[in-house]
Amino acid sequence: MPIPSRFKHCPNCGTVVDYRVPADDNRERAVCPACHAIHYQNPLNVVGTLPVWEADGRVLLCRRAIEPRHGLWTLPAGFMELGETTAEGALRETQEEAGADVEMGPLYTVLNVVRVGQVHLFYRARLRSPEFNPGPESLEARLFAESEIPWDDIAFKTTRETLRCFFEDRRRGSSYGLHDIDIA
Repeated sequence: MPIPSRFKHCPNCGTVVDYRVPADDNRERAVCPACHAIHYQNPLNVVGTLPVWEADGRVLLCRRAIEPRHGLWTLPAGFMELGETTAEGALRETQEEAGADVEMGPLYTVLNVVRVGQVHLFYRARLRSPEFNPGPESLEARLFAESEIPWDDIAFKTTRETLRCFFEDRRRGSSYGLHDIDIA
């Protein structure tokens, strides 16, 4: 997925925009020659959870029922909505995609996916129940031990990296600190 396309018309008045570096800025922006609005394009936030069933350390993955990457496995996550915090969005996505009852934990991974203009934020979460009721965006939701993870069928690099960090931290007996990762 490429970085979102550039503005052609001003969202405020419909005039064709000019691209230039505004005064007191250092980047080219869409500037409306009619109403003088400056339009910024910023990364999208993807928020989700790394849900863990603590009784045996298995993690919850969802098999996607939608594109992109239909049929592949991912952590429950999606685009953050206006009017919610990152944690609220992550909880909402977990409930929508997996129908999982979780207790939210701390922020665990921040993954910069510059080539598509996204930042992914995953929170650790404790599953309160091993029962799930996946929504329409998921074909199924299932718990996996590390040895069972379908690594070749993981939908996104951000999911793969978050899982890799989790299992490495667990093997080391780590305190599960925050991981900041750039995805090429």
